[in-house]
Amino acid sequence: MNNQISQQEVNIECAKCGIKLTLSKVQLTYLGSSFPVELYRCAQCGIVYIPEELANGKMKQVEASMEDK
Repeated sequence: MNNQISQQEVNIECAKCGIKLTLSKVQLTYLGSSFPVELYRCAQCGIVYIPEELANGKMKQVEASMEDK
């Protein structure tokens, strides 16, 4: 994952819990494969924030390469 995305300061609160998201290691799973990444998540309910540039950039590339196999 792009370090610029993971290291930028994110000041986002969980819509459910109302607490600030913190940088945490999470597992992303797609088509049976898991990928460890650091993303912002709620410490209380576990919801993960995926920035738009990550979802439309790197994740889209990984998705396309996995579907081609």
